[in-house]
Amino acid sequence: LMNGSEIVIACLKEQGVDTVFGYPGGTILNIYDALYKHRDEIHHILTSHEQGAAHAADGYARASGRVGVCMATSGPGATNLVTGIATAYMDSIPIVAITCNVSLPQLGKDSFQEIDIAGITMPITKHNYIVKDITKLADTIRAAFRIARSGRPGPVLVDITKDVTAATAEYEPAVPEPLVPVTENLRDADIEAAAKLICESKRPFFYVGGGVAAAGASPILREFVEKVDAPVGDSLLGKGAFDSKNFRYTGMIGMHGTKTSNFGISECDLLIAVGARFSDRVTGNTKTFAKNARVIHIDVDPAEINKNVHADVAVVGDCRIVLERLNDLVPPQKHDAWMRHILDLKNRYPLVYRKKGLTGPSVMGIIDRVAEGDTIITTDVGQHQMWAAQYILFRKPGQLLTSGGAGTMGYGLGAAIGAKMASPSSVVINVAGDGCFRMNMNELATASRYGIPIIQVVINNRVLGMVRQWQTLFYSKRYSNTILEDKVDFVKVSEGLGAKAVRVTTTEEFEAALQEAVTWKEGPYVIECVIEKDDKVFPMVAPGAGIEDTFGEEDMQIEA
Repeated sequence: LMNGSEIVIACLKEQGVDTVFGYPGGTILNIYDALYKHRDEIHHILTSHEQGAAHAADGYARASGRVGVCMATSGPGATNLVTGIATAYMDSIPIVAITCNVSLPQLGKDSFQEIDIAGITMPITKHNYIVKDITKLADTIRAAFRIARSGRPGPVLVDITKDVTAATAEYEPAVPEPLVPVTENLRDADIEAAAKLICESKRPFFYVGGGVAAAGASPILREFVEKVDAPVGDSLLGKGAFDSKNFRYTGMIGMHGTKTSNFGISECDLLIAVGARFSDRVTGNTKTFAKNARVIHIDVDPAEINKNVHADVAVVGDCRIVLERLNDLVPPQKHDAWMRHILDLKNRYPLVYRKKGLTGPSVMGIIDRVAEGDTIITTDVGQHQMWAAQYILFRKPGQLLTSGGAGTMGYGLGAAIGAKMASPSSVVINVAGDGCFRMNMNELATASRYGIPIIQVVINNRVLGMVRQWQTLFYSKRYSNTILEDKVDFVKVSEGLGAKAVRVTTTEEFEAALQEAVTWKEGPYVIECVIEKDDKVFPMVAPGAGIEDTFGEEDMQIEA
């Protein structure tokens, strides 16, 4: 016999879980007591806030390719996980959130710290459970892990009543089921139709999304791209799925994509979308998106087909399996004139930025140069995120961990802690704006408590940069609540939270600080980079416009 709490721990060990992130409280006390007894087998990271635990589980999952696990108590503990769960859901990240609730007799009576967390998270989880019967606990946890990682990954929540964590039942060990690629909707006719379009195409273009990394399809993607002889652009979450230093790579697509990618998609005659969902930030105005092209959409989730952009051929199945099948079917293609045209666009429209003084792009350029190899970059959301995506060259999947679909400010620091726990040998750098850093900078205390050597770069322009950029361009410079001129000293705050911290104002100072930070092993290292408040992210597509209308700073006169 085992009690419910011991069954939870036994199931986590069964699934190969070595690290969990969380925060204890009244209803989950029994599980934390069991964790104490198994502390040599499962490492628990006590975050400063439950939101940090959810983001850490997310970062752990993205960096490792395994399921991330977070825990919280009932009521506000559980609701504090919601933003992190939603972030994972929007980006298809496998996490399991374990919460506990009041005992069964107290459910539905507005008991102390009672919240219907299963009801709250229903729209932002792949599935969720409330366990009221001890005999169903083990199978429920196993199902949660299976659902989180299978097909299109995503978060699963398991809420357990407190009496179930104390009750006893027989526990039968089980071996986790192997992960099988999803192919039940994969049809030979669709593969053959896609191959036919590829062979007929004169100007093919690959659009690569996060599903390529999730399926482990990067190697076969590279092979297939060579065979098709085509250029490749990516979404924010597709970064690293195709090597950014490959000459075929044209940069990010969409609102802050490169002119080469946006013009290339507008001129191509075939768009091959792989593991991507045609987000509005990629497509701009869908009526004009890839207007000259037929579209092949390869995705594991049938719900994404024709949701945003009509597909001439839809291939529903695991990206790796689909690309392998296509690779066997499609003979080598040659598109010399098209590739010359794309390379000409790259030469004509390189990403450019102001070289004088410390800027967001110059910071990213130095990060790209200094922190090579297995460096993992996490980001928050805003201008710094786009600069990181534009100017850091990602060579493989799992190197850029960022909130794409939800756009969660405050995501990066928790995610960096999770990533470092998943990959201790990697240099892990979180890039945040000053507005984002304020949201979850308390997680520096978590990193310093455990001596986790992550690097926190704060791009401080004393404004909410991306919102201010929109106010400058589209709201006649009415800067409503986007100016952050106040008395907060990020260096002192960081030191107070146990971190080493420096402030830099020149590229030389930043490079020297980063060189030191990369070798710093004693805990978190914070570098505050002071930049101009009116630096902007270019290129850009105006809201409602098509991506063919991409404009850069050179296309317009903007008063500084």
